[in-house]
Amino acid sequence: MALPVEEWRLCVARRWAALEPTLRERLAAASLHDTLRLGCGLLRPDAEVVALRRLCRRAPAGKEPAAARFYREEGNRLFGRRQYGAAVRLYSQAASHELPGSPEVSVCFANRSAALFHLGRFEVCLEDIARAESHGYPDRLLPKVLLRKAECLLCLGRLQDAANTLSVVENKIAMDGIMTSAAHQTLLKKLSQLKTKIREKESCPEPAREACGDIQRKSEIWEENDSISGASSSLSLNFDIERGRHLVAIQDIHPGQNLLKEEAFVSVLCPGESVLLQDSDETAWDTRVTNADLYCHRCLVQLLASVPCHGCSYAKYCSQNCADVAWEQYHRTECSLGALLLTLGVFCHVALRTVLLAGFAEVSRLVEGSRDNDKDLHNPEARCERPNEAPDTRTGTRGIPGCNDNGQYQSSYQAVFNLLPHAEKHSPEHKFLCMLSVVAICKQLQEAGLEAAVLNRESSEKCSKPEICEKTSGELSPELKIMAEAMLRHVLQLQCNAQAITVMQESGSGDGAVVNKKPVRLATAFFPVLSLLNHSCCPNISVSFSGTAATVRASQPIPSGQEIFHCYGPHRCRMRVAERQQLLSQYFFKCRCQACLDELKSDVKSVVSMRNSFLCPSCRASMQVGEDVLCCSNEACAISVSRESLSHRLQDLQQQIKKALELLKDRKADQAIKMLLKCQTDAGNFLSPKHLLMGEMEDHLAQVYATLGKWQEAARHLKRSIEIVEVHHGPSSVEIGHELFKLAQILFNGFAVSEALSTIQRAEKILSVHCGPQSTQIQELQEMKTCLLELPRSILQRT
Repeated sequence: MALPVEEWRLCVARRWAALEPTLRERLAAASLHDTLRLGCGLLRPDAEVVALRRLCRRAPAGKEPAAARFYREEGNRLFGRRQYGAAVRLYSQAASHELPGSPEVSVCFANRSAALFHLGRFEVCLEDIARAESHGYPDRLLPKVLLRKAECLLCLGRLQDAANTLSVVENKIAMDGIMTSAAHQTLLKKLSQLKTKIREKESCPEPAREACGDIQRKSEIWEENDSISGASSSLSLNFDIERGRHLVAIQDIHPGQNLLKEEAFVSVLCPGESVLLQDSDETAWDTRVTNADLYCHRCLVQLLASVPCHGCSYAKYCSQNCADVAWEQYHRTECSLGALLLTLGVFCHVALRTVLLAGFAEVSRLVEGSRDNDKDLHNPEARCERPNEAPDTRTGTRGIPGCNDNGQYQSSYQAVFNLLPHAEKHSPEHKFLCMLSVVAICKQLQEAGLEAAVLNRESSEKCSKPEICEKTSGELSPELKIMAEAMLRHVLQLQCNAQAITVMQESGSGDGAVVNKKPVRLATAFFPVLSLLNHSCCPNISVSFSGTAATVRASQPIPSGQEIFHCYGPHRCRMRVAERQQLLSQYFFKCRCQACLDELKSDVKSVVSMRNSFLCPSCRASMQVGEDVLCCSNEACAISVSRESLSHRLQDLQQQIKKALELLKDRKADQAIKMLLKCQTDAGNFLSPKHLLMGEMEDHLAQVYATLGKWQEAARHLKRSIEIVEVHHGPSSVEIGHELFKLAQILFNGFAVSEALSTIQRAEKILSVHCGPQSTQIQELQEMKTCLLELPRSILQRT
């Protein structure tokens, strides 16, 4: 959720409507500085503040011992059913709600270690055992956990460490005296068994195994640009009035070539869907898994056993180091604001974290410098229009906004600050919403005594006394007003400059032989160098992500002198030009890329319109495109059908497909197949054979047959899906690469060796261009290929 929750937006809209007309006019025309000056006192304690506090109660982020008990009991229940993966996530939820230092949190880590042991994740299991011990795990229960530790060490081949751990257990049992209970006798029996295993392994050591999956990775050629941090030397930063800042190739670039590697200046995890509590005294806890449970809140790596924040229940990390770094850099300030930030949305959260990472000194320098000229405040590139300050091509990038004094464009706060906020183009109502939201955050910081932390001071005592005396009750300090002004700028910038960090996430249970993945928005970030790329509905690059780092690669040949184009979302293969133009209006420009110009010509039909067309329900000829009514192209038929009725029919079909997938999720594969086949028949009566939905149904049928182990049927349907995807996206698109990856898995599992190898080769070629040779999918393809090539030659010849 980028923007605040709907209730807060409505509340602010009512406040805007109630303002005096003259004040609305002044706010509409004001600079960012004047917007804060005029609007800072408009957040009423008895109205908007009360409403915001009520909304925050629906997104609790504090510690809840009752919630911890609930999640721990749910975890125990699933552990008893041997659903160890789900149990791990619930124990993590329980640990995040326990009070730091309590014995209960150590029990959560110990329980989680048991589930991890059953999953064969011995290293992580050992980490959780260490956490349980360090958090004061009850002494009477310690022998059982230590035996698990010894067994992990034994499985990892660390025999001496395992033996030492067993000695500690023996000494502890001896100190506790003679034990006669059945539980203690079980411990002694387990101790004896492990000692025997250690002796057997010491006397008959296992032969050293070759490293599994140690596939040599291709090295990526990289020569960094002297003027643009993280960019290839094959690029140049240019500027003109029409296109603004942009990157251009200064030499021929081939597909797959690295163009840019950039670490996000700031990123904030998108929490994902969650159930908001209702306005009542009832308490409910959601066991659904969201991004907030699956990924580290700092580095965005996938979580297995999360380390919870000691102050809130929301933030979770992959390691104690990530937790400590996050705390020092920004989370000590954000921690108590969790519910407020969840209510006000990711854009406000990114804005706050941006100024915290930059530091007050740098924020203050740039904010105060931007006030020198109101024109520059609204358009930082306006100064480049003046002859005496225009970029000089003879001196490179000197003078281009965002560059430092040496003419270098770096991934820095200065570059972030100089991204265009388009303050004069946002609607006055939207600007007012952003302003009141930012003021609410800053007032909460001030009331919570966090102003010193925000200003990077050791204590509030260092704040100058005259300033404290001058401000009235509830008024923001001058320093916080500066931070608020910068935050407002960043919230407005994000509408045009926010970059979604995406990840290929498994859909479904993930326990099948064929892994079905789809791209999911993981986080929102500022990438100041990546933001230099202008939009095209037919881009010439692909962007992939690893954690918080973005890599840009050429997706097609780019000749010297051609601009580097990114796609901001509306691709020519996915929607018609009218839809693209409407969606792009949020960026305050009208797209004039070649794809749009070609499509806007009266004699050129949209690629999407031609392929995603309807058929005549009578003669099944194609229907001619119209606004409200579609006519059959067959003159002998000439049937007319309303677009609305066909759209409703399409929606009903999509609902049936959704129900079929629910049946598959409930392991009712036979019923799912019947429903999907019926959907195919219905779709064939009014959809073009190349309609993208026809391909999706083939893909779903392949998925169902794969779950049943019917590999030939699965491959047959997936090949049909690939044919349709290729028509829409092209033979070298990343979409085709993902489909070929699934086909390779099906052929691999179906033992179709020769066809699997050729499919792997084709998938590797495409995915290495878009995702790079080090991507997870490339590694999995290489592992499959290695496994197949190691088969005896006689088998290879037969298949």
